[in-house]
Formats: sequence, structure tokens, C-alpha cells
Amino acid sequence: MSISAEPAALAGLDIRPVDIEDPAAARLMRELQNYYRDIYGGEDATPYETDEFRPPRGQFLVAFLDGAAVACGGWRWHERPDVVEIKRMYVVPEMRRRGLARRMLTELERDAAAAGASRVVLMTGTAQPEALAIYGAAGYRAVEPFGLYAGYPDARHLGRSLPRHGR
Repeated sequence: MSISAEPAALAGLDIRPVDIEDPAAARLMRELQNYYRDIYGGEDATPYETDEFRPPRGQFLVAFLDGAAVACGGWRWHERPDVVEIKRMYVVPEMRRRGLARRMLTELERDAAAAGASRVVLMTGTAQPEALAIYGAAGYRAVEPFGLYAGYPDARHLGRSLPRHGR
């Protein structure tokens, strides 16, 4: 499931499935939690089991640029059998503003649609205006709040339909 990237600055980009406990994935997830601590004052406490991000229950992707892990994201099946939730989207600070988050989002959506999902949901917060802009540009709109942060006023629950690709 490797993809090539444009522009030339991302020519060595390789986005591929990686076990969520792989050292590269674990490092990126630690960095993400540190980022959440910085902007929210605490980690994302959404409960999950690692198996939720392993086929057939989900998938975790890592983007490598010239061999270095620079971004990650995963999806897991949500409350309905045709809906997935995107979690743990992260791009290392030095690689931001290059279109990498959008590429990761596109690949997560493509992978989820290929697994049979027809809809995708996610949650972010008002302290992440860049994420809100990326999701809005990708067609995400407000959905009914869900999960641990359903009652938080600064949480933004978003979703969109996916094209049906089948398995």
C-alpha cells in the first residue's frame, strides 16, 4: 500500500501499514501525547486496545521519508459496522506544512474504504486549528459527539462519507 508523494520534497515518502507497537509507531505516538500535553494540559485518554489497530479490526500507518518515521495515523471500526474512526494522526514538527497530514488522511481513508467502510469519523479539538482546517478542506463536517470527549465543549466531532471500494 505504499504511495508516492509530490512535490519533489516528499519524493522519498512511503506510507505503509506498521504494527502499532512497532518502535517507529511507538515513538510517534509518544511524541503525539507530548504534543497533547503541551496544548491541552494532558494526554488523549481515549481508551483503546492495540488490536483495534490491527487487521481486521483496524490499521495503523506510518509515513517514512528517506527511512525516517515522520507521520502516523490509524483507523479502527467504530460503533456501526460500516463506520471507522481515525485516531492518532500526527506529523513531526519539522515536516509540517508540506501536505503530509493530508496525504496521511487520504491514505487512511483509502485503506478504510478498501476494508469496507462507507463513513469515517474523528475527533479533534479547538486547540488544533491546523487539524480543523485540514479536515474541513477534506470535506469533514460536524457529526453527533461520541466517545470519551462527547461532552467537552472544545472537542470537535467530524465525519464524512467514503467511496465504497469493497475488500
